[in-house]
Amino acid sequence: MSSVTGATRFSVLDRSRTRAGRPPGEALRDTVALAREAEALGYHRFWVSEHHGVPGVAGSAPTVLAAAVAAATRTIRVGTAGVMLPNHQPLVVAEQFGVLESLFPGRIDMGLGRSVGFTDGVRKALGRDKDDAEDFAAQLGDLLGWFEGTSPTGVHARPAEGLRVPPFVLAMGEGARIAARAGLPMVIGDLRGREKMLRGIDEYRARFRPSSWASEPYVVISGTIAVAGTAQAARRLLVPEAWAMAHARTHGTFPPLAPAEEIEARAMTAKERDFYESGLTGHLAGTEDQVAPELETVLKETGADEVLVTTSSYDRTALLDSYRRLAALFAPRG
Repeated sequence: MSSVTGATRFSVLDRSRTRAGRPPGEALRDTVALAREAEALGYHRFWVSEHHGVPGVAGSAPTVLAAAVAAATRTIRVGTAGVMLPNHQPLVVAEQFGVLESLFPGRIDMGLGRSVGFTDGVRKALGRDKDDAEDFAAQLGDLLGWFEGTSPTGVHARPAEGLRVPPFVLAMGEGARIAARAGLPMVIGDLRGREKMLRGIDEYRARFRPSSWASEPYVVISGTIAVAGTAQAARRLLVPEAWAMAHARTHGTFPPLAPAEEIEARAMTAKERDFYESGLTGHLAGTEDQVAPELETVLKETGADEVLVTTSSYDRTALLDSYRRLAALFAPRG
C-alpha cells in the first residue's frame, strides 16, 4: 500500500441501478446490502443518488433511501450525491436532512447538485425548467440558512435548525465556482476527463473562501474503479454500464443493466459501437497491481482528500469483489 492511497478516504456512491428482468425493488435492497458490505470493508461514506423517470435507476428519493441505509448500518457516514436542489424547496430539504441527522446523529452528509432532470418530460413533471439550475447558488444559501436559523421569513426549520449536517456541492460546470464561493467541500468527476477535472479543482482551490462550514478546501474526486483477478474480468465489469450509456446516447433512454455476455454478443450499429467503446475507456480498471499505481498517480495529480467510487455492474458478486479488492489497497487487513 502506498502512503498517499493509504492516507486517503474512500467512499461509495451507489445509484441503485436496475437489472434487466429484475424488479426495481431488488435494486434498492441491493443498495442497502452493499452499504453494509462497504461499512465492513472500511469505506468512509455511502451515498445514494436522485434520478427521476429513468428506467435504469430505482433511486428516485435519496433521503428516503439514505434513511434505510443508515438504519441498516452502524458507523459508516450516509448521504446523498446528490439531492438535486432545483427540484425541491430548500425548506423541505432542510427538514428532511434535519430528520435524518436527528435519527442518526453525526453520520449524515448532505451532497447537493444542480441538475433539473434529463428530459423535457421529467422537468415538466417536476414543474421545473432548465433555467432553474441557474438559481442554485441562491437555493444553496437558502438551504444553509434554514440550518443556521437566518431565514428572513421568520419561519424555523424543525428539527434542522441548529444542527450541523456537512454540505457538499456536486461540481458539474459552474458547481466548482459555487462551492468555492460558498466555502463548501466539493465533489468533482469524473476520472475519465482528467484535464477538465484538474482545471475544476485548481479553480475551486484558487477561489475558495473559508466559511463556518469549512475552513479550507476539501476535494472529493469521483469515478468508476473496477478491480478484478484479471484485466479482462475488470473490463467485463464495465461492459453493462458502457452499453447503457451507448444506448442512452443513441436511443434517448437509459436502460436497466444487461449481462456482459449478452452485450458482447450483440450486433451494434457503428454509432452504438463508437459510444460503447468510448464508455469502456478512461476508467481505473484492472488487477490490484495495475490499479494501484494508476490510483496513486491520480491522487498525487489532484491532491484529493477523498475518492468517491461510482462503479455499477450487472454482476453483483463481481461488483462486491471489486469493492473488496479496492479496499485491500487502501485498508489492507492484518
